[in-house]
Amino acid sequence: MKRHIPGLRDGGNVSESILEGVFLVRVDQVFYRWHPERPFYVLRLAILEPREHQGRSLNGRLYCTPKALWKLRWFLRDFGYDHDLMGRDEVDEKALMGLRGIVRISRTILNGRSFLNLGGFAPASEWEELSTSAVSCQEVAHDV
Repeated sequence: MKRHIPGLRDGGNVSESILEGVFLVRVDQVFYRWHPERPFYVLRLAILEPREHQGRSLNGRLYCTPKALWKLRWFLRDFGYDHDLMGRDEVDEKALMGLRGIVRISRTILNGRSFLNLGGFAPASEWEELSTSAVSCQEVAHDV
């Protein structure tokens, strides 16, 4: 069966849909993926702010290897994950659903493939402060 998909041949403008920056997000879905060397969580984050990106979502990974646990801990702490569960070394996927926080997103290109990088986290309560400082940093970089 053949299907006509408008815009399929126009692969040159992919960069317009790539989001980078600081976003206030909510955890919409979480899946644990076992891998013998690098187990990880796949996160689907719904963008809440800035408003022009509201309704879009981002997919990213948080690895669970001993070397990468610092980033998973950072995410859990700043997104307000249950301290008792964390104290028992437990991650409950249902308890992650709906958590809100701030994430800094960037893209990395490796061997011609684009990967989302969850570069930093902060509590949702810091959105006003971080969003204004992120905007002024972008304006300075744009003016240079």
